[in-house]
Amino acid sequence: MLRIGMLTSGGDCQALNAAMRGVVKGITNNIQEVEIYGFSEGYKGLIYENYRMLTSGDFSGILTRGGTILGTSRQPFKLMKILDENGLNKVEAMKATYSKLNLDCLVILGGNGTHKTANLLKDEGLNIVTLPKTIDNDIWGTDMTFGFQSAVDIATNAIDCIHTTAASHGRVFIVEVMGHKVGWLTLHAGIAGGADIILIPEIPYDIDRIIEAIEKRKKAGKGFTILAVAEGAISKENSQLSKKELKEKLKNSPYPSVSYEIAAQIQKKTGQEIRITVPGHMQRGGSPCPYDRVLSTRLGTAAAQLILDKDFGNMVSIVNGDISKVPLDQVAGKLKMVIPESSIIKVAKLGGTSFGD
Repeated sequence: MLRIGMLTSGGDCQALNAAMRGVVKGITNNIQEVEIYGFSEGYKGLIYENYRMLTSGDFSGILTRGGTILGTSRQPFKLMKILDENGLNKVEAMKATYSKLNLDCLVILGGNGTHKTANLLKDEGLNIVTLPKTIDNDIWGTDMTFGFQSAVDIATNAIDCIHTTAASHGRVFIVEVMGHKVGWLTLHAGIAGGADIILIPEIPYDIDRIIEAIEKRKKAGKGFTILAVAEGAISKENSQLSKKELKEKLKNSPYPSVSYEIAAQIQKKTGQEIRITVPGHMQRGGSPCPYDRVLSTRLGTAAAQLILDKDFGNMVSIVNGDISKVPLDQVAGKLKMVIPESSIIKVAKLGGTSFGD
């Protein structure tokens, strides 16, 4: 009898269900006696023994379904070793649940914070296999995470829709795209949507360079400008502050996000009308795109193979188009950032896209 636990942790995204389906199909098509335990709301379910036994039927028909049938929640890694309000040791509680169910492996689907805790549990002696999930595409060790391309499609569609109204009214439009720490989503959606200016956390911007790009378009007879701005876009001035100083400055800012601050600065310097569009959590929702369905299925079945081979302590990944694996201790705590000198940035700049630098 093979006993497997499964949970989805952190922010939701498209193709979580498709990935779990891939894991289950990869196992049940090769082993008859399997028990699958699904934990509700991520690590929270593992901590407080909130789970249910699942059958292969639970994973039927969910390839195209967004979200996660198990539910998810954010459980910050920095709080994992801190007792809860009732004095419960969360790490020991998770180990106890794993032991109580006599699990052979715990399958974890999540992003960066999730992988830190997964690595912690691995170090505590649990058999762990993980899958890289996030719309940010910022997990170390994999070229692509599932959920990313679906979010790119949605963010790109938002920019596409803005083009017609921007052109009609001759305005400056800002589309704020998700991404606090890295700019992969904004970069890809911005290029795909033909944004004139792309602002990402890895390349601090100068508001004067942004104004120059807008004025250059006006002189060329182009009456509108579209900016794709990451949530975590940061000015050169703010990039020089310490984390504590920046946190305090943002706390006292009159603007709800960086896009509104940029809009106010542009309007003051140019007098142009500015409009802001925030797709927000739409970028996490809906059905996974075909690319993500294929990717998550490949990663899911690869995770199943690791389990069958008893090759634990790894995250399945895709590198140069091929399925691979990477040890959890190489993944945990690392972010895959956009490199400002990378070819994709150089090509975008060559084509006239401004990054505000």
